Amino acid sequence: MRADVEASAADIEQSVGLLRRRLDWEPALRKLDELNARVEDPTLWDRPSEAQALMRERTRLATQVDAVKSLEKGLAEALEYAELADAEGDEELLNDARAQLAALKERGARAELEALLSGEADANDAYLEINSGAGGTESCDWAGMLLRMYTRWANAHGMSVELIEETPGEQAGIKSATLQIKGPNAYGWLKTEAGVHRLVRISPYDSSARRHTSFASAWVYPVVDDTIVIDINPADVRTDTYRASGAGGQHINKTDSAVRLTHIPTGVVVACQAGRSQHQNRDEAWKMLRARLYELELQKQEAAAQALEDQKTDIGWGHQIRSYVLQPYQMVKDLRTDVETSDTQGVLDGDLDAFMAASLAQRVGATRTEGGNA
Repeated sequence: MRADVEASAADIEQSVGLLRRRLDWEPALRKLDELNARVEDPTLWDRPSEAQALMRERTRLATQVDAVKSLEKGLAEALEYAELADAEGDEELLNDARAQLAALKERGARAELEALLSGEADANDAYLEINSGAGGTESCDWAGMLLRMYTRWANAHGMSVELIEETPGEQAGIKSATLQIKGPNAYGWLKTEAGVHRLVRISPYDSSARRHTSFASAWVYPVVDDTIVIDINPADVRTDTYRASGAGGQHINKTDSAVRLTHIPTGVVVACQAGRSQHQNRDEAWKMLRARLYELELQKQEAAAQALEDQKTDIGWGHQIRSYVLQPYQMVKDLRTDVETSDTQGVLDGDLDAFMAASLAQRVGATRTEGGNA
């Protein structure tokens, strides 16, 4: 068999081995059988909270087990094609086998990273808040570019995106926006994006065509369901209603339907204007507030190991996580991991996986040599 085929197969086998060790394969299979049996219990849904928690655990474990089995099956088929191609001297079939192996290698690498998403809320959907920094129109335009970038990233990964709140900039872009992103491990991936993003470019709003530096921040927190209890004293929450802005047709500007909640003890503020009524927006805002306070608790749990709290509270304009330079040269560089690329347009179009993967691996101290201890 050709050396390049053997090398690709070895990489995939290594991924499979790491995934099996991280899953603790045999106990994981027994656990999945147990969960499948419990799902068949006709009385399970008499206890909705227990049923929902069980279904989430089953789906998570089944997805991980299926990923390993799919890699193993795909590898066996690709090697069979490669052997047949060698025997018959069929170069076209051999190239097909190479393409299959390349795709499997990429899937294996991503599955390794997804196996690291073992945090309490990593599998949850996510809220993403984007805020412009100081700098007026420039920063508002940059915040709008980030909104587009994350929307494209989510769409490319089969996730759905809902605009919860948006405050337009006076001339361009946005002052702030909140998205709800729904999809597998949405929070686990997006949590690596929290921080300040810096843009350097020739301003399209400067008649002298001077270079400008702009800042915008991203804040990410998990969507929590009704099975997670967050006690909030209503007396600690101030409610403000106001007229919604942005798209929405004739209805949206007629009533003070938008809702803003401020949790006084922590200073957490959330807002929602996506619903057609104040009641809908109030309900969604309370869900967002519960999620934000839950995320604060997650931060405390991780602080000792990851110093995540420092990372989040150091979100002043001088503490960037990533720099995007469009002039005088083109480069996007993550200041935490040193990952960089000259494909600035690709990044702004949502190609963020390399940055997310490196940041995630750094957070958990993971390398391929750590095996099942990651």
